[in-house]
Amino acid sequence: MSVTAQGRREQSQNVYRFGFFVLAVAIGVSTLSARMFSLQVLASQKSYQADAAPPTGTVTVPSTRGLIYDASGAPLVKNVITYSVAVTPSDLPLNRELEVASKLGPILSLDPIYIETLIDGSTGSLYKPVTIADNIQVEVARFIEENYDALPGVKVVATKSRQYLTKDLFAELLGYEGQITRSQLGSQIGDHGQGPLSAKQYAELLTKGYSGQDVVGQAGVEVQYEQQLRGVYGTQKVALDEAGKPIPGLTGTVEGSHPGASLTLNIDTHEQQIAQQALAWFLSNSKVQQGVIIVENPQNGKILAMVSLPSYDDQLFADGISETDFQKLLANKNQPLLNKALAQYAPGSTFKLVTGTAGLAGTPALAGTPALPGTPALPGIPAQPPAITAIDTLVSKPYVEIGAYKFWEWNKTGWGPLNITQGFAYSSDTFFYQLSQLVGIDGIAYWARQYGFGAKTGVDLPGEAQGIVLDPAWKLKNKSEPIFPGEVLQAGIGQGYMASTPLQLLNAYSALANGGNLWQPQVVKSITSADGIVTAIQPSLIRHLAVSQQTLLDMRVASRAVVTTRHTQNLVDLPIQVAGKTGTAEFGVPDKRGLLPYHEWFVGYVPADPYSDDFTKTDSQLAVVAFVYGANTYGNVATEIVKYYLWLHYKLRGDPFNTHNPGNINTWTTRITNNYGGN
Repeated sequence: MSVTAQGRREQSQNVYRFGFFVLAVAIGVSTLSARMFSLQVLASQKSYQADAAPPTGTVTVPSTRGLIYDASGAPLVKNVITYSVAVTPSDLPLNRELEVASKLGPILSLDPIYIETLIDGSTGSLYKPVTIADNIQVEVARFIEENYDALPGVKVVATKSRQYLTKDLFAELLGYEGQITRSQLGSQIGDHGQGPLSAKQYAELLTKGYSGQDVVGQAGVEVQYEQQLRGVYGTQKVALDEAGKPIPGLTGTVEGSHPGASLTLNIDTHEQQIAQQALAWFLSNSKVQQGVIIVENPQNGKILAMVSLPSYDDQLFADGISETDFQKLLANKNQPLLNKALAQYAPGSTFKLVTGTAGLAGTPALAGTPALPGTPALPGIPAQPPAITAIDTLVSKPYVEIGAYKFWEWNKTGWGPLNITQGFAYSSDTFFYQLSQLVGIDGIAYWARQYGFGAKTGVDLPGEAQGIVLDPAWKLKNKSEPIFPGEVLQAGIGQGYMASTPLQLLNAYSALANGGNLWQPQVVKSITSADGIVTAIQPSLIRHLAVSQQTLLDMRVASRAVVTTRHTQNLVDLPIQVAGKTGTAEFGVPDKRGLLPYHEWFVGYVPADPYSDDFTKTDSQLAVVAFVYGANTYGNVATEIVKYYLWLHYKLRGDPFNTHNPGNINTWTTRITNNYGGN
């Protein structure tokens, strides 16, 4: 081997060694660099991302509220999107408040000072939006959104609200929505106090699907069926900023929400319209302000129409009623917010149904009442046999005298001997005074309760009054004294302490018409779930009257005689057959002549075949009551209201106001007199 060749071989080996060294260094540096990159860049980036992820909260999301339909399926209410303008104080720089208020004022047609007052007068968190205007036009909402940069703190809020489609026609029945009240919140958790709810209580409410911002039913079926209509509220996760406010757009999906069920009423819009038409005409022409008409099917308790006047427009509440308008409604002496069908008044002579039944049927033995705080125990009452038969007579006369007091016949003369049919037909007070003495207050009270007086009917509407049935226990509890003999006479003709709602009275006569079944009145016919499953509301029997069919037949014959004897003027001339009872009831303070103002009633029913004069049957499909508060008219306008309704309901031929038509409307009854010549 030459020296030159050997030198080249050693030089080559040194190159390889250097190459391996460089490669090893490169690999080491690369590995170290990768590790440092991982530790310094990627890890820090992950840490930054974790630190930058905003906190989240959970908010309640209202479900879609169920709708309400009339009996024919026509919608009475629908859900609409409305827009309101709100200002969040924390987002509005204090030095720009006047500027923003001045810009908003012309846009919303509001005084800028009023807007500033709303913002400055708000209580609670500065992060809570303050509503400035509700139900703004879409164009206005769009303009504000487009100019948000010039209106810091101002935002447009889209919300679901109710649109009632019939104004005041169904107001007492449908009711309205409103912000949930303290008492409504408390009732969900068994708290009936007045103070603020604690954080723990609010947490419990959230588990039940409620919050302090809920909009819920406040009247009518809207509140009665709140649970069914509201459905199940959902929840949604939202990202929060440093101040704890939701970040727009950073929201999760809504979970757990289920739409509310819809209601179908037993009432048809047309039937409600003609009932309102009949009532409104007579109230207007007699210058009377308050009245009621209710129609019921005696076979099952279904309410076919219910009108209370004066009424109100429930859309005012849906749109956000102003404090001024709300106070006007509250201050109105004619109480438009009160459903007078469920308020209590003296029933007057219509109550003679009870006294007549007591006289014909007798009274079973009644248990005594135990001692209560402040009242002694009362002994039981032995069974009482019937006081009269259908053919027995009592002598009606100018008055019945008890000591120094005279209880007068309404016509001041009487009719001589009368049986139950005649006494009921002429509505003789002295006949029923004497019958009340024979029956006694315990018999009157027993049969009043059998017919449903003195207890709520259970109708599916809020605010129903209980009524009053006078008996010894009630008098001792409420007046701390026994019942006096004269009060028994007054009770027997539906005066004195006796009080009934128009619905109770109609229900009692429905039981007479159907053979003794006292049904629970029902406004809602069915409930339809969001899945389309229909649940019909089944008729509910309160009781079957403990009375013979003969006694009920005798009283039906008597109620038909009220019409055939022309005690109801020309009602008998209608081509359809009607039975019923008139009533007047004095109340209030005597006028300068010593005369009391009075209410007027008529309650009646029609056979299933309205053209057949056969009241032995118990197949009536229609009963109706009209009540006029403080009527003071020359004739019984309640009878004329029912008559006008029957003209419209049965589509009778001709003009009901034409005096040449049989059974025409007696417009002369609307004259004001306070010297009524009937009962």
